[in-house]
Amino acid sequence: MSKISKMKALLKTSFIASAILALAACGGGKSSSGDSADQSKKEETKTFKISHVTQESHVWHKTAEKFGEELEKLSDGRMNVEIYPASQLGLEKDMVQQLETGSLEFGFLTNAYMSTRQDSLNAWFMPFTFKNLEEAAAMRDSDAAKKMLEELDSQGLVGLDFMFAGNRHVLLKDGAVNSPADLKGKKIRIIGSPAMQDFWEGVGAGPTAMPLSEVYTSLQTGVIDGIDIDLDALVTEKYYENAENLTLTNHMTFPTVIVMSKQVYDGLSEEDQKTVKEAMTNAVNWGIQEAVAREDKNLEELKKLGVKVEELKDPSSFDAITKQITDKYEGKSEVIKSFLEEAKK
Repeated sequence: MSKISKMKALLKTSFIASAILALAACGGGKSSSGDSADQSKKEETKTFKISHVTQESHVWHKTAEKFGEELEKLSDGRMNVEIYPASQLGLEKDMVQQLETGSLEFGFLTNAYMSTRQDSLNAWFMPFTFKNLEEAAAMRDSDAAKKMLEELDSQGLVGLDFMFAGNRHVLLKDGAVNSPADLKGKKIRIIGSPAMQDFWEGVGAGPTAMPLSEVYTSLQTGVIDGIDIDLDALVTEKYYENAENLTLTNHMTFPTVIVMSKQVYDGLSEEDQKTVKEAMTNAVNWGIQEAVAREDKNLEELKKLGVKVEELKDPSSFDAITKQITDKYEGKSEVIKSFLEEAKK
């Protein structure tokens, strides 16, 4: 082969090789870009943990599930949740510690426990403030309730909202409640809370604070005579199996304080912070409607199960103790005073 022919062949080979490389680069570039985008999306995906004390059938758990659905939808799948019910991550004091450090992202914490850490939250437990759950839930949007959530910032928590389980009633092993006299000397399980403790001591009962997990056996063995309870927990925890006398007192309401770790929240973009808040608002709006619907449903279910149901005939018999409690706590907190003034409007 001549020198010129060899040169032509070499040029032809180089051209073909360049063309193949160019095509490969185009195809490979697209694949590489796609893989990079997929990897970036994967890295941006956030899975948050939520913890609470109730069973999976409870309305708080269902609201947490609804939040997960809303969060995933509003974030286009970038954010989702894992829920740990029934104190799987420890008692509420343990949950708060985890929230403070950022190892837990969200908590549905009982207002009872949180009121031991923040005085203003005792406002929800002022006796006989709400006739029904709808009245209580309406106060979620009050200025005073929003102030309570803001105050949580000092504890390393972002207060997001209040969700409700129902109003509180009294379940006894024996007898009904018509006046404070019917509770005198009774050992009543309560969730530890300053206002709850004061109320039950005021009516002459023996308030006994204990975790939810111990209540069933304590009723069964006679360690306690009765419980201060909402209907949803009464059904889901099956306490009626050991005590069958329910008096509908509506003496208090029972919220959960929904919080997020401030450390985690501050690490989110402004857009993601808004998404979290919007998803939670949507979930709680749904949850409150569900809780209200459950009030009647749970009551009918309890009657079918053989629970003897009566209504408190004379709430005014509790007026003296109610005034004593509200006077005490209004004096301790301007937020509580404002809350009660708004509730009476």
